[in-house]
Amino acid sequence: MPATRATTASPETQPLLRTWDGPYGLPPFADIRAEHFEPAFEQALAEHRAELALMASQNEAPSFENTVAAFDRSGRRLVALEHLFSTLSASATSPELQAAQRRLAAPLAAHSNAVYMNAALFARIEVLHEQRDQLGLDPQQRRLLERIHLDFVRAGARMQGEARRRYAALMERLAELHTRFGQNVLADEGGYQLVLRTEAELAGLPDFVRAAARQAALDRGVTDEQAHVITLSRSLIVPFLTFSERRDLREQAWRAWVSRGEHAGESDNREIIREILRLRHDQARLHGYAHYADYALADTMAGSPAAVQGLLDQVWEPAKAAVERERALLDAERLRLGHPDAIQDWDWRYYAEKVRQQRYQLDEAEVKPYFPLDAMVQAMFDCATRLYGLHFVHQPQVAGYHPDVKVYEVRQADGHLRGLFVQDNFARPTKRSGAWMNALRWQARNGMEALPIILNNNNFAKGAPGEPTLLSFDDTRTLFHEFGHGLHGLLSQVEYERLSGTQVLRDFVELPSQLMEHWMAEPEVLKRHARHYRTGEPIPDALLEKINAAATFNQGYETVRYCASALVDQAIHAQSGDVPDVVAFERETLQRLGAPAAVGMNHRLTHFQHLFSGSFYAAQYYVYLWAEVLDCDAYEAFVEAGDPFDAATARSLMDNILAVGNSREPGAAYRAFRGRDAQVAPMLKGRGLLPA
Repeated sequence: MPATRATTASPETQPLLRTWDGPYGLPPFADIRAEHFEPAFEQALAEHRAELALMASQNEAPSFENTVAAFDRSGRRLVALEHLFSTLSASATSPELQAAQRRLAAPLAAHSNAVYMNAALFARIEVLHEQRDQLGLDPQQRRLLERIHLDFVRAGARMQGEARRRYAALMERLAELHTRFGQNVLADEGGYQLVLRTEAELAGLPDFVRAAARQAALDRGVTDEQAHVITLSRSLIVPFLTFSERRDLREQAWRAWVSRGEHAGESDNREIIREILRLRHDQARLHGYAHYADYALADTMAGSPAAVQGLLDQVWEPAKAAVERERALLDAERLRLGHPDAIQDWDWRYYAEKVRQQRYQLDEAEVKPYFPLDAMVQAMFDCATRLYGLHFVHQPQVAGYHPDVKVYEVRQADGHLRGLFVQDNFARPTKRSGAWMNALRWQARNGMEALPIILNNNNFAKGAPGEPTLLSFDDTRTLFHEFGHGLHGLLSQVEYERLSGTQVLRDFVELPSQLMEHWMAEPEVLKRHARHYRTGEPIPDALLEKINAAATFNQGYETVRYCASALVDQAIHAQSGDVPDVVAFERETLQRLGAPAAVGMNHRLTHFQHLFSGSFYAAQYYVYLWAEVLDCDAYEAFVEAGDPFDAATARSLMDNILAVGNSREPGAAYRAFRGRDAQVAPMLKGRGLLPA
């Protein structure tokens, strides 16, 4: 996003209030400044309030069309602004934009409160909900009515008096705290760099890590020709911890990585978490729930903390047992190398890589040259073509919000334009960590005929100038994962925006993304697209065999790290009182669970953005495992068909899951595809956790 100008444009001339007449209706990115958002939101909020006031006060009796469908269509300018603002805040922020984000958090939350606590509007929706069996609604109309009614109820529409005032205030405060939490994590990530200048400091790092670290130095203005920089981007810190021979530097980098959000000062998230937890508990109690986990899980496939705990329990003990088997291998390798010190958290990946090389003759440095980013992007596009008939056509003349962004037309086999796919693959200091999908526009009809504009964000370490960006196997899996979310948005074919794309129950949303990961590991896909970036030779069969042989190696470690995060999430959101020290709570919970030493968690609480930079995954980090049961079982349908690209199976998947969004109850949608409920065994088998 361009630098902020010193003066604010008038509402009549500023770009956010004009019709966005760029290609495909994209915002005028080059003209947008941080200062444009607040006046644009002011007008958009006023327009939406006026629109809803007319809707609520109309003389006509409530009907599906004049109330429910009209509500789904309302606030077009506001919806577009919110999508744009969240996109730039996450992917191309600036101090000025962050300041605007802090100022706008409470007013936007207040507007949401005003919408969902509009008594006259809710009365109309309540009448229709009570009469839903007599209205002659088709299944999608009924689903929309039920979902919107539930949205109102879960946002406090039935509360009265002091409870209503308290609820509105705490939701505004939560919005402010979520914003501060995310900005604090970004500050700690962006503010850290480990500068390596000597060969001794670079010891053990393969060429691809050195190239990425050199590019990171250039990106951060470290001009010393010998300098390499390790950042806290996962695509750089993990390879460093995997390969660096410098144990002291591994420890230094690891401590910086896991302590994000835990430093005294402006970026300290500890008290922010405590306040978020108190407010969430109050929120749950105002809804009549004992604690926040009960409230959050009421509107999920799982339905309750007991169901979540039941799934996690099936995996936790087998995963711990697998970790101890892995630890024995790592210890043997440590002793073979003559290293006397016991394995610590910053050592596990290092020794795991040594064992992988010894036991499976598999070296990540040997694998990565076959996974250049551009080729892997084409691989995922090819899979989408073979499965769903989609074609992705790069539009280099269409500018995104950053030079790294690429824009693609998405066309069906008959040439019909299906949507726009926007991809932003590289890490940078102005972009939050992780990988995610979002939308600038959801697919919908309902009088709007909106084509989807779907975004994928990754955080890969960019290759050196003139050199390709090489992905690890894990990076490639992430690429395909986010593309699965993207396909869920692009293939949506529903009438109403509220039911479009990935706006499904949280423990169903990861099914399409995790399912897509299976194709990246298919030998047929790898033989076609995994080619050495220098020679063009396809990946050798012998290397594929080694990759497959090592597929479940270290899965105990990865599974424990994930489950530890999910279990701590459940535990802290099931508290009915204050948590005086969130770091101590995390430590004590892991001790109670018997978490293995030197393994850790995917995300510690102080930087757990899934939980605290918003509420979407709060008490719901388990959803990746829940969805893994679904995705492994779903992929078995292709295995049973004898073809990973079986046309009938792909068509059924598209028709029953990818195209329907939230227009169908997810359990029913899955059964329509699979003919039954999902089974757990394929997931346990895929992780190598079934008894031998």
